Amino acid sequence: MATEIKVPVLGESITEATVGQWLKKPGEAVAADEPVASLETDKVAIDVPSPVAGVMGDLLVAEGDTVQVGTIIGYVEAGSGAPAKKEAPAPSAPAAAPTPTPTPTPTPTHEESASAALTLSPAVRRLVLEHGLDPTAIKGTGKDGRLTKDDVMGAVQAGSAPADAPAAAVSAPAASGRNEERVRMTRLRQTIAKRLKSAQENAALLTTFNDVDMTAVMEARAKYKDLFEKKHGVRLGFMGFFVKAACMALKDVPSVNAFIEGDEIVYHDYADVSVAVSAPNGLVVPVIRDAQTMSVADVERTIGDFGKRAKDGTLTMEEMKGGTFTISNGGVFGSLMSTPIINPPQSAVLGLHRIEERPVVRDGQIVARPMMYLALSYDHRIIDGREAVTFLVALKNAIEDPTRLLIDL
Repeated sequence: MATEIKVPVLGESITEATVGQWLKKPGEAVAADEPVASLETDKVAIDVPSPVAGVMGDLLVAEGDTVQVGTIIGYVEAGSGAPAKKEAPAPSAPAAAPTPTPTPTPTPTHEESASAALTLSPAVRRLVLEHGLDPTAIKGTGKDGRLTKDDVMGAVQAGSAPADAPAAAVSAPAASGRNEERVRMTRLRQTIAKRLKSAQENAALLTTFNDVDMTAVMEARAKYKDLFEKKHGVRLGFMGFFVKAACMALKDVPSVNAFIEGDEIVYHDYADVSVAVSAPNGLVVPVIRDAQTMSVADVERTIGDFGKRAKDGTLTMEEMKGGTFTISNGGVFGSLMSTPIINPPQSAVLGLHRIEERPVVRDGQIVARPMMYLALSYDHRIIDGREAVTFLVALKNAIEDPTRLLIDL
């Protein structure tokens, strides 16, 4: 008797997904709740579990197909497991050759090794690609010898299992050296493209800049980072300071934390801060709920967890819903200045950039200070220039004098 495998409920307002990868092949044994397929939605990758234990049956859709919620995509057949794999019979020696010349066993190519590799889960596949590893060179400790995230991270820490040269993974270049490759956009990338273009078309976007002297925050971080990590179990970074400073500034300038809905403005007395983090398939924006009530340690711990799970592909849709204001830190990639695009229906996004020493005037003297450019992109339909500047100045004051964060000034 066959049991249907259906596309599960994907989240609020999400009705379809793309089949990213089949994790099981027909004839392979599956356990109840074991992932058999990976679906890519607008925001995250989701594993589809097997409803029962048995043997993988027919696959009704191919990788790359778009499927609707509730669609039957395959079957699990009753059974105890896949039959043992048959080994190919060894070639017999020619009868007419009394002294045959031994033929050396050919070394498998990279492509052959890859095709023989164990099936990778989405999270493991992302780690392998991110660190440029050869999965066939890593010993798997999971069920049936499958690779786990711990196996991959162990290989990374040991500095082993490097991937072959890039030339091994692509066809030999043409004589002219001019190659092209067409890769289908992931559903996540398509959604990012649509939302960003929609924001440009529907909002009156404007960006206001300021700069901030990071001396005080850097000194505080250098002085307390060891004690902070020992007490809270998380590293003290800069994002904790900026999130807390932004929450204070949002309270002073509530329109930066508001939405436009039809002909109404929706104000929020809370700050759900979206933080843009990099994932293998693109930028994702999980939300720090009620950031205004959190300590710096809570913020750092939450962001660290988001960053790790974004790389693993384990963020949930619930964690990326909502958000009243966004902070995007392009400085970690070396960005000097940018004009970020708002994340609708939000009305503003704060862009952080790299810290570099620049000459500034202090008490009539030209001195070198670690400076950072701040960029606030906002919807001019709801936020006036005066309010945008007021927000940035409040943020700047709190970062240059972190004591203000303690006394809410």
